[in-house]
Amino acid sequence: MEFGFLTQAYVPQAWRDKDPNAEHTVLMDDFDLCLEAEAAGFKNIWLSEHHFLDEYSHLSASDVFLGALASRTTTAHLGSGIFNPLPKTNHPAKVAERVAMLDHLTEGRFEFGTGRGAGSFEISGFHDELAGNPSGTKPIWEETIREFLKMWSQETYQGFEGESWRMDPRPILPKPYGKGHPAMWYAAGNPPSYVMAAQKGLGVLGFSLDTIEVAEGIIRSYKDAIVDAEPVGAFVNDNLIVACGFNCIAEDRDQARREFLDGGIGYHMSQVFRYHDTFPRPDGLPVWPDLIPDPDEAMMDGMIGAGSAIVGDPHDALEQVKRWEALGVDQLLMLRGTKTKEQCSEMIRLMGEHVIPKLDTDPVHRTTRMRQAASAVAA
Repeated sequence: MEFGFLTQAYVPQAWRDKDPNAEHTVLMDDFDLCLEAEAAGFKNIWLSEHHFLDEYSHLSASDVFLGALASRTTTAHLGSGIFNPLPKTNHPAKVAERVAMLDHLTEGRFEFGTGRGAGSFEISGFHDELAGNPSGTKPIWEETIREFLKMWSQETYQGFEGESWRMDPRPILPKPYGKGHPAMWYAAGNPPSYVMAAQKGLGVLGFSLDTIEVAEGIIRSYKDAIVDAEPVGAFVNDNLIVACGFNCIAEDRDQARREFLDGGIGYHMSQVFRYHDTFPRPDGLPVWPDLIPDPDEAMMDGMIGAGSAIVGDPHDALEQVKRWEALGVDQLLMLRGTKTKEQCSEMIRLMGEHVIPKLDTDPVHRTTRMRQAASAVAA
């Protein structure tokens, strides 16, 4: 199993009340933490793209952030988690150009994740015709995702005439670095999206697999479906990522538990459901601006038992992570979440020293092997 690190510039109001420059501080701290993650052995670094989502995510220009990281990293794969290819948000041709440019700047270390936006508020900021209808993005994404391979492989892209956008023939430049193109991914929230992604040969960034019980069946359905994939890219990316947003690891178990309980998780979850109205919503949750309460010890232990939180000392973390490995997860994604920079740095260090070396023993990225194998077949 491989390991990834994701950050999204979470800037809650409480941090701004203490520090007028909190937004800048978080962005710079997140950049440092990405470099620390590479040094610790995390194979992938992922950056989100969100627009207008105050507090929840201030990382709107992730392509700029990724370009800066490209010049400071050498081994980690850098991924868009996600780039939004809906034409009114980011024109597909410009997305294809950015992906290819980042592929050059990283010399083949870029991973291309796409998605359709966090929910109604974000989507309608660009697509006002979809206000109150976030599912209206699906046919737009469906007709767009198949065009990227053509843009990268055709010397002159032959153009497109669809329901949501059109383009006359044009050369799309640059082409990706070397042979082939970056691995393609899809950010999934609802369970049917996992099978849909598998049928298209896409790896999945799983942001809704919050318990092992829920994840087990979805992972099985993804792995069953991808066997018969008709890939939208040049190769099948048979990879499923589980994003573990609730994690707190420290040298001392009791300290890790205290930091988890004091981390403002209830407020963060309130932000998640404030904006992600396309995510499955558990019954009985308060509706913003009412807040989800912070977990108590019993709830924390329940989350640990269910697999939705990784909390404790390095030994605890290893045993909890092994449960995801046994389920067939290809990559476990650790998020900064609500942690301070110091707490997140400690988590990264301990994962690198005690967990990653025991579970990720292959020095080559899985997507690198897939891209190379596809290029060899094509040759």
